[in-house]
Amino acid sequence: MRYAIALVAISLTAAALAASGLGSMADDGPAPQAAPVADPTPLRIETCLSPADMREEVGERRVIAPVAAIRAARTVIPRAEIQRASLCRHEDGLVYMLTALRRDGHFVHVIVDARTGKVAGQY
Repeated sequence: MRYAIALVAISLTAAALAASGLGSMADDGPAPQAAPVADPTPLRIETCLSPADMREEVGERRVIAPVAAIRAARTVIPRAEIQRASLCRHEDGLVYMLTALRRDGHFVHVIVDARTGKVAGQY
């Protein structure tokens, strides 16, 4: 019985994936184009902080909250789903590295200044 249920679940999942790939994005219109980064050289990220260190930085009000960084990133990529947000050290200070999944299936990385909340770049 378990085998039959697992087989049905797998076939339904495969059917849903096949159906969703047949142009479900066509009604959404063209995907928003990513704004070009002012500096073509990528930012060098040395290390990222642990979740405990991130909470400490936010609690001490040295950086903005991750939610504010996500809002700033959504101004650049409005309909993307944020997958990950990390607070990382950069040569100029701390930045949020946000990984977003656009509706067309491509990943975009957005860099937000952790002190000001302004988008520093994307790639």
